[in-house]
Amino acid sequence: MKNSVNREIPDEILQDKNYNAFETVEFGHPVIDRVAPKVRATTGDDKMIDSIDEVVSKTDRDGMTISFHHHFREGDFVFNMVMRSIIDHGVKDLTLAPSSLTNVMNDIVIEAIEKGVVTNITSSGMRGALGDAVSHGALKNPVIFRSHGNRARAIEAGDIKIDVAFLGVPNADEMGNANGMDGDAAFGSLGYALMDAQYADTLVLVTDTIKPYPNTPASITQTQVDYVVRVDAVGDPDKIGSGATRFTKDPKELQIAQMVHDVIVNSPYFKPGFSFQTGTGGAALAVTRFLRQSMIEKNVKASFALGGITKPTVDLLEEGLIDRVMDVQDFDKGAASSMKGNRNQQEIDASWYADPANKGAVVDNLDVVILSALEIDTKFNVNVMSGSDGIIRGAIGGHQDAATAKLTIISAPLVRGRIATVVPDVTTVITPGDSIDVLVTEVGIAINPKRQDLINVLSKVPGLRIYTIEELQQKADTIVGTPKPLEFTDRVVALVEYRDGSLIDVIKEIKD
Repeated sequence: MKNSVNREIPDEILQDKNYNAFETVEFGHPVIDRVAPKVRATTGDDKMIDSIDEVVSKTDRDGMTISFHHHFREGDFVFNMVMRSIIDHGVKDLTLAPSSLTNVMNDIVIEAIEKGVVTNITSSGMRGALGDAVSHGALKNPVIFRSHGNRARAIEAGDIKIDVAFLGVPNADEMGNANGMDGDAAFGSLGYALMDAQYADTLVLVTDTIKPYPNTPASITQTQVDYVVRVDAVGDPDKIGSGATRFTKDPKELQIAQMVHDVIVNSPYFKPGFSFQTGTGGAALAVTRFLRQSMIEKNVKASFALGGITKPTVDLLEEGLIDRVMDVQDFDKGAASSMKGNRNQQEIDASWYADPANKGAVVDNLDVVILSALEIDTKFNVNVMSGSDGIIRGAIGGHQDAATAKLTIISAPLVRGRIATVVPDVTTVITPGDSIDVLVTEVGIAINPKRQDLINVLSKVPGLRIYTIEELQQKADTIVGTPKPLEFTDRVVALVEYRDGSLIDVIKEIKD
């Protein structure tokens, strides 16, 4: 059947996996039942385990679901250490359920797939060699892609039932009290790992720094932890965060950033107490810099900033231009180190951040968000998952979640090289057009026709070039031409859920 964004969802998938097809961005007010983890009571016993191999032998069995977090990013050592041990132990048919998969994890996941160790994956995304392998049918069962908020919902509902969570932390005491703020591999907020800590049947902490008991403040507490393993190093500090953030000097990105800024400051939402979430790319960071100047000039102070946090955002906090930073993850060392010293930088878990199935996520109170896109089509549907070649090379992240903001802006170039960004139909629908308000390119902007209020306001802004999205698509077509249609087999290699757990799209195997 076709869902409400006109994507064909195979009936057998809807039936066999008990899915509903995507219908609407409105979640409503259902009454939700949550699951609870199993608890093996501990009464003061030492939780220290001598090695990864020992803890894997104690915990992992065929057919289990295991999880990890991605806060170490490309500097992660823990994931590969644990997966190596699992492969060597001969465990089979695992479901891999990390908050996301980074490039540093790719080789060992491919090996695990080839050896039958991993037969199911659910994640926010994947890239590189792993994305290529899955796109060509390497995995036994379809990957399930979920947004950060939807992952939290799925864990709470039992759609993801974690048997064993292996969480790398930069510090812990012998009983399992840990945080992300201290140690050589400190990364700041443990936001995505906190869901695993709360709901996993068995929780293993892996750290390279053992602190005296009690190690507080603790983001993960001893009440949740079964085992603590000390290793030589949990991650490469130089690859966890980028250090000093570098602003873009690219003229095209700066042009886009200036227009994004112009849209925001001329919108009804730029007023004292507004809230925002920006991204981490060059253009997004430039927007933050431009916004700062306008906030100073117009005496506009923000109530909170949200999402993945960078140093330019915590600089606004230090300057008093933002009251609070709601921090689910940190993208650089500046943001990570800031949390330790500023009580107004609040660590939040993924449920508090973006889960639609709770009593109010922070995204529900978000005024302005700036998001990116690999593709956006003439119905304002956005793809951040599949490349122009159909290969999986991205992640949903919090895209669907944050797009529920009152003003959702997509910032993207009209074309990238010889590849159009604005297209008639996106390769994969990740975020539906009903969530998107404005597209900003270096050429000009397009406003969703459903937002006549924004059309009325922004059409009065001097120098702001406004087009229909069809006109922008035609401009892109004129530059790069019409590409040859992609060819896929009938086999489904990935399922894309919307944040409510319904199916918004499927990804099929690439035909070589």
